[in-house]
Amino acid sequence: MDTETAKDIKDFLRTRRAKITPDHVGLPSSGRRRVPGLRREEVAFLAGVSAEYYIQIERGHVAGVSDEVLHAIATALQLDEVETTHLFDLARAATAKAGRKPARARSPRRQVPQSVQALIDTMVSAPTIVQNGHLDIVAANPLGRALYAAVYEHQPEPPNLARFIFLNARADEVFPAWEKAADDAVALLRVEATRSPYSKAVTTLVGELATRSAEFRTRWAAHDVRAHQSGSKEFHHHAVGDMTLRFEALDVTSAPGLTVIGYTAEPGSPSHEALMLLSSWAATEQAAPTPDAAENADPYAPK
Repeated sequence: MDTETAKDIKDFLRTRRAKITPDHVGLPSSGRRRVPGLRREEVAFLAGVSAEYYIQIERGHVAGVSDEVLHAIATALQLDEVETTHLFDLARAATAKAGRKPARARSPRRQVPQSVQALIDTMVSAPTIVQNGHLDIVAANPLGRALYAAVYEHQPEPPNLARFIFLNARADEVFPAWEKAADDAVALLRVEATRSPYSKAVTTLVGELATRSAEFRTRWAAHDVRAHQSGSKEFHHHAVGDMTLRFEALDVTSAPGLTVIGYTAEPGSPSHEALMLLSSWAATEQAAPTPDAAENADPYAPK
């Protein structure tokens, strides 16, 4: 049994049952409790398995555990859809590392299909980026690049959102709701780390952030996972000020591992006005010659 995967399973199940009180599931709550939430025996009772069997599962011995039992545990712990998928991914990774079947791994993508780039370039009024599983921004349309200008400015391409959020001093300025941005970044990385257990890119990134950021270490230890499908996000841009933008995230079926994320603003809102200003700013920045270009310009060229 792989000890790292076993620890991930143990910590994930332990942190999930710590969030549920006996009252939530109709169990008596009398008596002293040394730990918050449900006891392991109570989870076993709710899932319809023996306490000994559940204890072995929580210790990471999940190779050969049926889908029915995993679903029963997910129901007992009141896991949402993302958490349930994460539990199955953990079990799949443990089974693969036990040599029962090949691991489901996917390599990080840095090249974006031309058709995807062409599509996002047509979205002239909506900032749009393409992101891979470990939060590299691997492509963007001009407005998307303008929205994330600070992220591009401080990192080589492709810039990484998690690295910027946890290691850049300006992150809480660019993302006013920094706590939420940090929680989301770690939850998404946790999903990717389990989905791609042999990914060197994910392992290296997580190791770097855990070494350099106490904020990251605390969140990583919580084992929270979540989807990134739709919602709102707050931005501060040095040229146009604050914006609250809605986003939709769509997986690229032709390039597994890539997600297109597009942003819009409520029509007539201050954020919509700021977004229009950002479009003008982006056009100006794109048209402005670089210092090198200005120095090398032909003085006799027609104007």
